[in-house]
Amino acid sequence: MGSDAVDDHLENQGRRRFLTATTAVVGAVGVGFVAVPFIKSWNPSAKAKLAGAPVTADISALAEGQRLVFEWRGQPIWIVKRTKQILDLLPSLDPRLRDPKSANADQQPDYVLKGDYHFRSIKPQISVLVGICTHLGCAPEMVAEIKPEPFDPDWKGGYFCPCHKSRYDMSGRVFDGVPAPFNLLVPPHHYADDNTIVIGVDPGAAKTGAA
Repeated sequence: MGSDAVDDHLENQGRRRFLTATTAVVGAVGVGFVAVPFIKSWNPSAKAKLAGAPVTADISALAEGQRLVFEWRGQPIWIVKRTKQILDLLPSLDPRLRDPKSANADQQPDYVLKGDYHFRSIKPQISVLVGICTHLGCAPEMVAEIKPEPFDPDWKGGYFCPCHKSRYDMSGRVFDGVPAPFNLLVPPHHYADDNTIVIGVDPGAAKTGAA
């Protein structure tokens, strides 16, 4: 099989994994982390999706250690409520990461780095990520339990892509020495209120009424 054919085959595998991730709940992973039903508070038309219409996410029922999966622009959006233990461990991972301070501005809006850069979020406990591996577009698995894993004996929780073994921490920051070149993306988003996240609209745009 030629190299182009291999690349096409791997990409097709990634797309199939991606479609699975966007239409089903990711299974329960780790102690204290459970899956909740796939939720879309607002289901825009196909035309609206193509135009990148925002999606409203109700997180009022999101408990600590849970993840919600939404869809925006055909991409799975993960909203995770992280535990205090996870937040406390994130700074210790910096030496193992390719871009611990998220210096590449194309990977997240600047406002998610204005607090503690380890969190990559507007609110420390709530993480919002695009759930697509930055290597070949596969769907990483959330492996949130803090315990030794076959792929990492010093695992502190995070995301593992089984396609080519790329790893990310619970802020979506990529480990050094794996195939994935970049951190997981953080989509534009803002809080309409304490229990509502609007995916696809920056805070500044929301204040001016722009979508």
